[in-house]
Amino acid sequence: MSGHGSAHAEHMLEHLRKIGVHNADALRTAADRLLQTIRGDNLVFTAGAGHSLAGVMESFYRAGGLAAVRPLYHPDLLPLHGAVASTRTERRSGLAQQVLSEAGFRGGADALVVFSNSGVNPYPVELARTARAAGSVVVAVTSPTASAEAPKRAGTTLAEEAAVVLDTLVRGGDASYPTAAPVTAPLSSLANAFLWNLLLVQLHDLAAAVGVELPVWHSANTIGGDEANAANLQRYAKRVPGLR
Repeated sequence: MSGHGSAHAEHMLEHLRKIGVHNADALRTAADRLLQTIRGDNLVFTAGAGHSLAGVMESFYRAGGLAAVRPLYHPDLLPLHGAVASTRTERRSGLAQQVLSEAGFRGGADALVVFSNSGVNPYPVELARTARAAGSVVVAVTSPTASAEAPKRAGTTLAEEAAVVLDTLVRGGDASYPTAAPVTAPLSSLANAFLWNLLLVQLHDLAAAVGVELPVWHSANTIGGDEANAANLQRYAKRVPGLR
């Protein structure tokens, strides 16, 4: 690795350390709320748009991941199905209500985790607002700093609509290199995955402390993995169509 590459790697690692320290209390709160959801045999819905869908992918059917997860998804939100179109879709008011309705989102005891670094477009903001109005806890994985620098296309922000905010600490524009005037090396995807993993760690420890066995996925590429996952599939497949 070149000198600049090595220095930037250290910069990113330091950023992740800061995320962990900064979000310590919020992670405990989020884990406590999600544990209540799981103990009630309810679901954790996860959502995002554009590249924040990488956070949703990390949350769903992942070895070592939580089985009680239902991802929210609309194909027009994925850049691979049309890059410019995906941006237009995220800015379209009304889509959040449609996606939640089609997923059978009940509100109440179900929880919602929304990944959106800028957190200003109608889709993530309306997801959070609708879920909160339905009585669900909403956890936002977002950057209030980036929100402050972005046009508020929904009148408010994801962070303002959420009960718990996990702050990625990513600056507006997402780029992280060169440090003084960044133009490349986006940071939010790393931050999203890291915060989700920290949330799983907190959730595991809280569950263990009260004697609750979390429903987690085993790798299907290990001996006995398929057998270990059978109970989770039986428990959740009817409620999570993406598992079928």
